[in-house]
Amino acid sequence: MVYLFLADGFEEVEALTPLDYLRRVDEHNIATVGVYDTEVTGSHGVTLQTDLHMDEISFDDIEMIILPGGMPGTKNLDKSDKLHDVIDYCAGGEIKIAAICAAPSILGKKGLLDGRKACCYPGFERELKGAKISKDAVEVDDNYITARGAGCAQQFAFTLVEELYGKDAAQKLMQQVVWME
Repeated sequence: MVYLFLADGFEEVEALTPLDYLRRVDEHNIATVGVYDTEVTGSHGVTLQTDLHMDEISFDDIEMIILPGGMPGTKNLDKSDKLHDVIDYCAGGEIKIAAICAAPSILGKKGLLDGRKACCYPGFERELKGAKISKDAVEVDDNYITARGAGCAQQFAFTLVEELYGKDAAQKLMQQVVWME
C-alpha cells in the first residue's frame, strides 16, 4: 500500500497529482492519511476528507510513503512523532520514501539523505544534511525520491509510478494524460 500523508497546509498540486496518477494505475493501492485529523485543508484552501487517520495505517503492507510539501504543511508533518515512526520504519526496511518541495527537509534533518542525491524547493537545501544537492526536477537515490516543487508534480508522479509499477506503466500513463515534454 502507498500512503500519502496530509496535514493542514499541504500543497495541493504536490499531493493531488501523485494521488490522481497513482489511482489511474491502481486505484486500490494508495490511501490518503490524515496525520492529525481526517479532514485536512491545503495551503490554498482546498479541504479534503482523507481515506484513513494516522492511527489506522498498517505497517505490514507499506510499499511507499509520500510526503507533499507546502507551508505550513511540511512543518505540521514534521511535528508528528507518529509520522517520524513511520519514516524510521520505512528507512530501516528499505521501503520507498518520496518527498517533494519542502518535505525533503524532514528527511534531511533526520540524516536520511546523507551522501544521497536529492532535490528540494529552492532555499531548503541547507536542511538536506549531507545530501548531494541536485537541481533536477526529480531525483531517485536508492529508496528515496525527492522533487523540487509544485511545477515538478507531474514528473514526480510519473517517477512514483515507474518506481512502483515499472517503466511501461509510466509510459502508458504519460500517453493517457497526454504528457507533453
